Parts: sequence; structure tokens; C-alpha cells
Amino acid sequence: MVSQTRPRRATLAPLCCLLLCLLAGCAGASQSARQPSAAPSATAAPSPTAAPSPTAAPSPTAAPTSAPPSSTPAPPSPTAVPPTRTPEAVIAAATLTPEPRPPASQPAPPTPAAPQEARRYVFPVQGARVEYGASHHDYPATDIFCPVGSLFVAPTDGVVDFVSSADEWDPGRDDPALRGGLSVAIVGDDGVRYYGSHLSAVADGIVVGARVAAGQTLGLTGKSGNARTTPPHLHFGISRPTTPDDWAVRRGEVPPFPYLRAWAAGESVTPELP
Repeated sequence: MVSQTRPRRATLAPLCCLLLCLLAGCAGASQSARQPSAAPSATAAPSPTAAPSPTAAPSPTAAPTSAPPSSTPAPPSPTAVPPTRTPEAVIAAATLTPEPRPPASQPAPPTPAAPQEARRYVFPVQGARVEYGASHHDYPATDIFCPVGSLFVAPTDGVVDFVSSADEWDPGRDDPALRGGLSVAIVGDDGVRYYGSHLSAVADGIVVGARVAAGQTLGLTGKSGNARTTPPHLHFGISRPTTPDDWAVRRGEVPPFPYLRAWAAGESVTPELP
């Protein structure tokens, strides 16, 4: 009995050992197949030399194109920048810019005339109380009634045109050219002739061609000529310039009344000739 059992036990023991080794090998292989990524081995760790080199790091200018665009627009390329002009060039260009001119068909505006110098006029009798009316007998003139010896003055600036220093009127002949007796006429700078007659005297220096100013004494009022039989007065006439012997125009052709009223009020009004 004993001798049969021992050989069987000796045979089973190696078989059991072989079976256990096979089972252990299969179990290890299965475990290694299921857990390779859960626990990387020491050899799977990246080597320090495998890290990217600093020189291989991407440059800031190589940023991915997918990055959000910046709010500031990119500057134009150098070829799109216009040429820069220096301040001197800008000033020269502005200086050479032509000024706008009106079209040739449009006439240039007329140059305004220089203002005319104001003339001075004064009432022809000074230094006395006077009376005069708006009408005369058969031609335009005014009789200014005043005391004998009142001042007859130049109504405006001008030149003496006519002087009668002698009373030659004869009532028997009644020559119209001599009816004024002593008289003086001037042509004013305004181109108007002013005449005063029936004087009692002609002032010194009042001769033909003498220059007189407004208000300058030409003579003294009186009763010469055909005023001998009337109240003393100054016969005053306004007319266009004419020859000294043209008594019909000299005695008056423009009614003096409205101008006498203006001059007495201090208004310098020039008579209008026909």
C-alpha cells in the first residue's frame, strides 16, 4: 500500500506546480493589459530633454489667426502711406494758390465817388430886421426890405462877376440895364449867379474877379436906381451865369424865396437852375 501511494504523490506534485505557474502568468498578463494608462511607468514619463526648447517657443507675432481681432485697426502698409510734405512746401503751395476772380462777363463794381465837400450858405442881409415875400411883380426875384445901411453879404463862396459903383438911372429914360443903381453880382462855387441891387455903397476890395467867402460884406443896402420912390430894400436875384451886360437874366430867373427861408433857418441848400 505504501509503495503505491508515494509514486502517485510524486507525480501529482510537479503537475500542481506547473498549473499554479500557468495561472499566475495568465493573471499577471491580464492585469498588465487592463492598467497601462492608469499608472504610467517611470519609463513613460517625458524626459527633460523632450521638453520644447526656448528657441522653439512661438513668437508673439506668430499668434494664432483665430485670436479675436483688436479694436484698433492695423496701420496701412508702408506703400499706402501718402508722401509727407514739409511745412515749407505747404506754405509755398498756399502762397501760389490763385485768388478767385469774377467772371470776365461780370463788370467790376463802380468805384464810389468821393463825397462832395459841403457848401455853406448864409442869408444875404445881415445885421438888420428884414421882411420879404414869396412873390415879385413880373419876373422871379425877391425884394428884401430892410433899413438903409444893412449889410449885403455873399450868400456863398465865389468870385465877383459884376460891379456897378455909380447910380446912373434916369427916370426920364428908364433904361432897364440901369434900374439897379449900385449893385454887385457873384458867381458861386456852386455854379449859380447871385445878384443884389439898390445899394447905398459897394464895399472896399469888391471888384470883378475878387474872391469872396460866404458871409463876406459886398456892400450896404439903400435906395439907389429905381428904388428912390420905394421903401429901402435889397433886390435879390438868382440865375445861371451869363455875361455882365445880360441884365434880363442877371436880375433873376429862379424864385429865391424857398432858398432864403432855408438859409435863414441855417440849412445849406443849393438852388436848382432851370
